[in-house]
Amino acid sequence: MSLKERLLQDMKDAMKAKDTVRKNTVQLVRSGVLQIEKDKKIELDDEGVLDVIAKELKKRRDSLPEFEKSGRTDLIENLNKEIEVLLGYLPEQLTEEEIQVIVDETIKEVQAESMKDMGKVMAAVTPKVKGRADNKIVSNYVKKLLQK
Repeated sequence: MSLKERLLQDMKDAMKAKDTVRKNTVQLVRSGVLQIEKDKKIELDDEGVLDVIAKELKKRRDSLPEFEKSGRTDLIENLNKEIEVLLGYLPEQLTEEEIQVIVDETIKEVQAESMKDMGKVMAAVTPKVKGRADNKIVSNYVKKLLQK
């Protein structure tokens, strides 16, 4: 079963179970996929769908601090549920130690020595961690290791 088919089935199941948070989250992902397919006139494969899911997840993680600042506990609770739903579709996330090992190995591979090489390192690391780690965390490790 492809990821698009799984999303459709999960949306139907969420509708039957009257789980509005799950239904709305899956609908948002499906509409994002459909939008890309219409705009680019292509059929997205599972990897493309994972990219859409990762972008939706990033949006929610980025807005979480703003909701916390404003004290909107009702929205925070909903957002955390949405994040949980989205994480269910992504491959298992890397731990910080695993990310650090991958970044360390990549820095040695590309022979990076200073912050000037950050772009080169990020270009090499990104495909290795795609969908399994937040690029913000990865770039923080790269910066930390290159500043030594």
